[in-house]
Amino acid sequence: MSEDAKPETVRRFDELIDRAALYQELAKENYDRVRRIAEGIRAGFCAYLASKDGICVRLVPPAGPFQPRDYGDEAFSIPPRGFRHIGPIAFGLAVRVTHGTDWLRMMVVCVKQGEHFEVSIADGPSAEFDLPFNEADHQEFYKLLFDHVLSWLDDRIELYKNGDYGSKRTIGFDFSDEKALGDGLHPPAGLVNPFHPGLSDHPIERSPFVDGPKDENQTS
Repeated sequence: MSEDAKPETVRRFDELIDRAALYQELAKENYDRVRRIAEGIRAGFCAYLASKDGICVRLVPPAGPFQPRDYGDEAFSIPPRGFRHIGPIAFGLAVRVTHGTDWLRMMVVCVKQGEHFEVSIADGPSAEFDLPFNEADHQEFYKLLFDHVLSWLDDRIELYKNGDYGSKRTIGFDFSDEKALGDGLHPPAGLVNPFHPGLSDHPIERSPFVDGPKDENQTS
């Protein structure tokens, strides 16, 4: 900046910097809140399923290849550091569906609505959440998750029995041990902004999934 810059010019830039700093503070607050909700859902749903042979729910990236492990910040659709945007945040909720290492992932999106957060399952139901998170308050949501997974499995079973499983394409599910190209069950692999209103109608981009290795931390 030149030495003869006018004071009002300096003030305008300082105002811009201050406003961006507030924006980032609120973006961090939004991320921290969503992460607390996501971690509460993970722990609560795992307890609801009552697995007797280790961890049965994990937070994973909402799209692309995944493995049944702890991803930390990488499980969410926005970076935990750097310049972040204020907006809905997506994460993947992986559920173990065998006694082995087979995991089924759902994509979940959190949107702030007033003082509440609306938590929506891709291609499924939604519910309101408050903070602080109280596991006992959300048994109904865990049942929604459970019924949603069962419904999808039952639907695919019936489609197979009727010889019509290739004609129905849904978004929101995929397995950690997929070896072939996707069959339309997973969100777009190139997901950048999963919060577009037309997400459920987004064309499917097929991509291979990695094998799900044995979970190295099978503890409750």
